[in-house]
Amino acid sequence: MRELQPSMHVDTFARDHLPPRDQWPEMDWTALPELMAYPARMNAAVELLDSWIDAGHGGRACFIFEGETWSYARLHETANRIANVLSVELGVVPGERVLLRGPNNPMFVACWFGVLKAGAIAVATMPLLRARELEYVCNKAQVKFALCDTRLSEEMKKTLLGADKLKKVVYYDGSGGGSLNELMARMSDGFDNVETSIDDVALIAFTSGTTGSPKGCMHFHRDIMTICDTFSRYVLQPTPTDVFAQRAATLRAAGIATHSIYVRPRCPGDISNACRCVNRVD
Repeated sequence: MRELQPSMHVDTFARDHLPPRDQWPEMDWTALPELMAYPARMNAAVELLDSWIDAGHGGRACFIFEGETWSYARLHETANRIANVLSVELGVVPGERVLLRGPNNPMFVACWFGVLKAGAIAVATMPLLRARELEYVCNKAQVKFALCDTRLSEEMKKTLLGADKLKKVVYYDGSGGGSLNELMARMSDGFDNVETSIDDVALIAFTSGTTGSPKGCMHFHRDIMTICDTFSRYVLQPTPTDVFAQRAATLRAAGIATHSIYVRPRCPGDISNACRCVNRVD
């Protein structure tokens, strides 16, 4: 098994707590040329979002949500402002875990991208979790910061009292209000993305815990891009006019995967093969 690329994380908690290598599955990156071509340094947020802006497609529709259309440019600017809040206002360093709590909506996706842009690790949680369950996730991943939809604040406030490391929760309103939105208004819509390793952990997805205590599954930046370069490119094969209805919860690995495919389908050839995602709140 090949050695991991050196980590670019300042906070090395995730790399330090990876399972022993003899317990890893065999991962063959030689199966497809796309997988072999990944550079040693790659931030999935840059590949999935910024590449559209750089190619001049920021005006294309990205999300259609409750009658409103979010363009790639709007998602990009919102994610950049959130990344600035994390880095400048909160002092989040690359490798720190940021808990995300909210329903399916574009603002939640923007938070997810903002975390990755800042080089941090997204820890998304189910809206139905109560304080006791949120405390477990926060303590297991040693979460210090959280971004939470105001509609889910009750249990989050209880969690802040009981989680060992959690010291700051910033609330947002998907419709434009909340303290996060106020902080974002003071931030630049540009951001110098943190250069992460392809083998740096990008997200920790906790299982539901139906067979015991929830397990935190760590996914690299490489893993996120692999979804786009395998299933999307060779199986789904989206076209520029496709519109997808997103039903999977964004906080789950399946929801993240489908959002990645829709936002950056990675079709062969022309980068303008962008698709739109019709989302809903669950």
